[in-house]
Amino acid sequence: MLSVSNLSVQFGKRVLFDEVNVAFTQGNCYGIIGANGAGKSTFLKIISGQMEPTSGHVHLEPGKRMSVLEQNHNAYDEFPVLETVIMGNKPLFTIKNQIDALYADYTDENAEKIGELQVAFEEMNGWNAESDAAALLSNLGISEALHYSTMADMDSKLRVRVLLAQALFGNPDVLIMDEPTNDLDYDTINWLEHFLAGYDNTVIVVSHDRHFLDAVCTTIADIDFGKINLFSGNYTFWYESSQLAARQRAQQNKKAEEKAKELQEFIQRFSANVAKSKQATSRKKMLEKLKVEDIKPSSRRYPAIIFDRDREAGDQILNVENLSAVAEDGELLFSKVDINLAKGDKVAVISRDSRASTAFYEIVMGNQKAQSGTYQWGITTTQAYLPANNEHYFTEDLSLVDWLRQWAKTEEEREEVYIRGFLGKMLFSGEEALKKASVLSGGEKVRCMLSRMMMLRANIVLLDEPTNHLDLESITAFNNSLNNFKGTVLLTTHDHAFVQTVANRIIELTPKGIIDRYLTFDDYMSDKAIKVLREKMYAVPV
Repeated sequence: MLSVSNLSVQFGKRVLFDEVNVAFTQGNCYGIIGANGAGKSTFLKIISGQMEPTSGHVHLEPGKRMSVLEQNHNAYDEFPVLETVIMGNKPLFTIKNQIDALYADYTDENAEKIGELQVAFEEMNGWNAESDAAALLSNLGISEALHYSTMADMDSKLRVRVLLAQALFGNPDVLIMDEPTNDLDYDTINWLEHFLAGYDNTVIVVSHDRHFLDAVCTTIADIDFGKINLFSGNYTFWYESSQLAARQRAQQNKKAEEKAKELQEFIQRFSANVAKSKQATSRKKMLEKLKVEDIKPSSRRYPAIIFDRDREAGDQILNVENLSAVAEDGELLFSKVDINLAKGDKVAVISRDSRASTAFYEIVMGNQKAQSGTYQWGITTTQAYLPANNEHYFTEDLSLVDWLRQWAKTEEEREEVYIRGFLGKMLFSGEEALKKASVLSGGEKVRCMLSRMMMLRANIVLLDEPTNHLDLESITAFNNSLNNFKGTVLLTTHDHAFVQTVANRIIELTPKGIIDRYLTFDDYMSDKAIKVLREKMYAVPV
């Protein structure tokens, strides 16, 4: 279907890809993974024709059509929503425009040409284009009333859904998606997962959402050492097998036959679990076919995220009474919020409006005033907060050592060797620790904020979209650290695997109050009674 031959990419002296040969076949979904800077997005741009490689070539089977999820959310601002979706099938849209132009200037001479174009249009199922596009939009939660609005008038989050519908429209033979779950809510992501799990053509996707990769991927394409290696299975299988291989490599004295037996047992155990699941992996190549020698350790580096506490909190954690908040435009974000946190609570704070959860954190951290109500932290509690927007922490032109020193409490903590210890855990070692804080990337800033949080040794951590900008390695390490943390957690994230594995309590903020349940996230979202209640809590009075 799609193949890459002898592909090399070099920027100056840096070699990103070195003689890569890989083929993507029909019916499989490939998850492209790799450390930050490995070249995931660059690879997608090359195979989609948006960028030329240094050498080598990309071959798409003749007659096959490729579709790419648009990253520029303003690219179609002047077009109506429905037309934007149909533009996803460029050959069909071109013929449609040609027919319209000929009809606008109709003569007997062009009647024959119109007939030829209409035959081609019919073969492309063009007469059903508008109804098919409308169905896609409706499935993605965009009401019929918005189908003829211009893209510029659409809310930014709805605009993302339209572009997603555009990429999916017309059943492309190869579908390329770079971070498709960004800015999508859980319900839309869930719909997309089910859609792709039943998709019969080729999908190539880059995503930092582990649950999404597990739900849709049949094969992991790992970028490592300038090469791309394919592994049957989903992301969790790749991660666990690479970790097992790394442990075995560290055990130099272990006999080869013992290692082979351990790996084979791992493959069989994982295969049995997959075969019983509803994930896309179960409908493709069985993992029993995977050869033991195909499993190799990864070169990935995982940060050491460890949240220690100076002291254990008492029984009084946080009490909130009748709290409400409004947005800058006056819209009510939440009201009638009554919460009493208990020791050991790991709470997912969710809302259909992300401004609501952010406002809640800012209020209880003392950074914003509530519209009404009160809150009180227990006297034995200490808080460490990771906001969704951390830009105001990085305005001064300080080295990372001096930046982190701002939160030192004692002379010992101000020592450079002490500070470098925290930075080193977050992969800022050697000269990296002397970089200027003002020039960091988004992911580096989050890792600095995590260094700060670890240094505070708080017994309460508050996290507003903590996985934004992080790579899969950092997200995995972060996830594991919160699972092991003995304190209290308040967490808002669109990372499904993160919230499902960490939270033991769900609190949903709505304009009409809260829904508060001691459930896992999956159980909360699938509970039929809660679904009915959620719709009532968000319903707008007529």
